[in-house]
Amino acid sequence: MPIEQTLILIKPDGMRRQLTGLTIDRLDAAGLELVAAKMVSVSTELAEKHYAEHVGKPFYPNLIKYIRGEFHAFPDHRVLAMVYRGEGCIAKVREVAGATNPEQAKPGTIRGSFGRVTTAGQFENVLHASANAADAAREVALWFKTAEILP
Repeated sequence: MPIEQTLILIKPDGMRRQLTGLTIDRLDAAGLELVAAKMVSVSTELAEKHYAEHVGKPFYPNLIKYIRGEFHAFPDHRVLAMVYRGEGCIAKVREVAGATNPEQAKPGTIRGSFGRVTTAGQFENVLHASANAADAAREVALWFKTAEILP
């Protein structure tokens, strides 16, 4: 298996609910190496670049609001952005993360354990994980400068 790297974002709901440590513990248990991490206050511009492939879809405006923490009574734009590296990293992270919809995520996955669907039908799924190698490369470059990632 090739060595890959991928982007993980602990989203505002995970930050607000203090799930960072539990999320990192599960990623570390998958045998992956954390090679970059930083707190980021997500601007509208960054959110729009991150979700650019969804422009024009009916759920796009809510994606921007969600990653910026704007669905909560006290908006919090912070996310913990991380880069993990390892053999088959993208697939391993996606497995540990679980399905995007928390109600469909397997028990024991991050989203299965901590995700929830609000009464408004909004997913609070704790984290973002790159879907594939092309997305990972684009997303890592969007959130991190090369010098911020350990060699």
